[in-house]
Amino acid sequence: MQRLYEFFLILIVGGFVYMIIGNKTIESNNSSDIPEIPLEDFFKNPDMTSFKLSPDGNYISYMKPWENRMNIYVKEFLGEKEVKLTSSTERDIYGYFWLNNNRIGYAKDKGGDENIHIYGVNIDGTNEIDLTPYENIQARLIDDLEDDPDFILIGLNKRDPRVHDVYKLNVNTAEIILLAENPGNISGWMTDHDGKLRIAITSDGVNNSLLYREKESEDFKSILTTNFKESVSPLFFTFDNENLYVSSNRGRDKSAIFKFDLKNAKETDLIFEHNEVDVSSLMSSKKRKIITGVGYYTDKRSYHFFDDWRKNIQDDLEKKLPNIEVVISDLSKDETKALVRTYSDKTRGAYYYYDIKEAKLQKLTDISPWLNEDHMSDMLPIKYTARDGLTIHGYLTLPKGKDHKNLPVIINPHGGPWARDYWGFNPEIQYFANKGYAVFQMNFRGSVGYGRDFWECSFKEWGKSMQDDITDGVNWLIEQGIADKDKIAIYGASYGGYATLAGLAFTPDLYACGVDYVGVSNIFTLLETLPPYWELGRQMMYEMIGNPDTEKELLTAASPLFHVDKIKAPLFIAQGANDPRVKKSESDQIVEALKERGIDVPYLVKDNEGHGFANEENRFEFYRKMGDFLDLHLMN
Repeated sequence: MQRLYEFFLILIVGGFVYMIIGNKTIESNNSSDIPEIPLEDFFKNPDMTSFKLSPDGNYISYMKPWENRMNIYVKEFLGEKEVKLTSSTERDIYGYFWLNNNRIGYAKDKGGDENIHIYGVNIDGTNEIDLTPYENIQARLIDDLEDDPDFILIGLNKRDPRVHDVYKLNVNTAEIILLAENPGNISGWMTDHDGKLRIAITSDGVNNSLLYREKESEDFKSILTTNFKESVSPLFFTFDNENLYVSSNRGRDKSAIFKFDLKNAKETDLIFEHNEVDVSSLMSSKKRKIITGVGYYTDKRSYHFFDDWRKNIQDDLEKKLPNIEVVISDLSKDETKALVRTYSDKTRGAYYYYDIKEAKLQKLTDISPWLNEDHMSDMLPIKYTARDGLTIHGYLTLPKGKDHKNLPVIINPHGGPWARDYWGFNPEIQYFANKGYAVFQMNFRGSVGYGRDFWECSFKEWGKSMQDDITDGVNWLIEQGIADKDKIAIYGASYGGYATLAGLAFTPDLYACGVDYVGVSNIFTLLETLPPYWELGRQMMYEMIGNPDTEKELLTAASPLFHVDKIKAPLFIAQGANDPRVKKSESDQIVEALKERGIDVPYLVKDNEGHGFANEENRFEFYRKMGDFLDLHLMN
């Protein structure tokens, strides 16, 4: 079943010293040639990004800044004259998609409240309307119905804020037609290749069921029920619309790709598996009605292709664009045109147009041309062993131009917590590295992608073994001689903010300071204030985190708020006032508790932000204040 747990829900001048990390040899060096890069260069909006092709391939769209906000532009394919379609000034456009050859849909909320509305606008800028003009709702795209130019399928929680019903939405007029009413337990919907609603996923909080119907005129019937710890996640229908492709870990540790027999409710053909990591991404060609390959992550993104045509394209692109990651980001419906994006750990990369018939590549733009990758630092995959023998993978970024011994270090646990860090360009990491810090990210137990056992061993371990994995990583860095034990900070957002507070409270002698960004301080109040549309996952969260009614001792022990008397390192906190996931009260509580002890806590609150700062000027302020805070406590 689809997991609901993503709720919180990413080295020349000088003497040389060598150090082995994993299978890597790291050159330690000193150089004065690395300039101090302005903060704004890391955190300002991209020059251009999010390129997409119209369904017929005649137009190209993208996002770029206007009035310091990311807005949508369109122009004829490879033409010069662009048309600005949106004029958002309060907040960036979240994302967008083509509704048909003449119209684009986009998503936006207000002040980070995550009440997502879907809007529509013609490619000449006319008829821009809110397609979901309802109060206190969250819209979700279910199917863009690419073969129907006038309609899309959306989920709306306007009838009941806890669940989403399915509507057929006219993209020109905003007229909606109810297709399926949610009985109160459906967490997800899925269509076949003809846009027919034929799959539903229900949850009672602990058990998930796969519901199926052959025709839209029939009722849904449950064909498979599993505990949430087992995942049979539908990816898409087979091209005859008779069965499914799924990612499943049923009866196994690592998720793999299978064909799933709907009549007998079981996995049949094994399509692809990997013995080290989960596989959950399947690529296809709708035009040729075949599956073409899979994508998966070890330390980096990898592919396995079933289709020679698709493999040959990838091989040609990697030959033309060597020493950088290459991803096809969009493909025209007739499969003659492709948009290609590149990236690495040291650059946001660029977009290209690839003429598939002619095998010709044309550069469209660099995403952040002001950043020189020669001045960026390498993000190195590493692994270490936790105290109970578990292998923990992660990434270590060492400042370019610095001796890689006894460095000030920022420990940066990810959010989620049931998410993971990935290799690639991260402006935060590069900003800190440019300032002279080493940055250490670890995929502690519970991080996704490493199998069911690795995930499950994190249950009810907030502040315990999950935190121990972070602590063990810090001690490993010290033992390697990389970290100056007196100059270690911890910083994170969301669950990473919780880990920051837990680190300062439960290992108070380990860190010189900490930065908590939209983090959890009190697990009781976190669970009390869940958004209504997360309600279906409540019992599952109780199993994964702890039940506030029956496990008060567990959650009290894990909540940093109740151990605030142990915090002695300086702490900086940042919070969005409109955060629907981790409410502002989470930060207010710990700030107030520390103030009662006579401790002054720098506290940055933004009234126009939610779960993280999206607006450019707020990012600048946050990172400037955090940078000054870290410098004060680590560099002096």
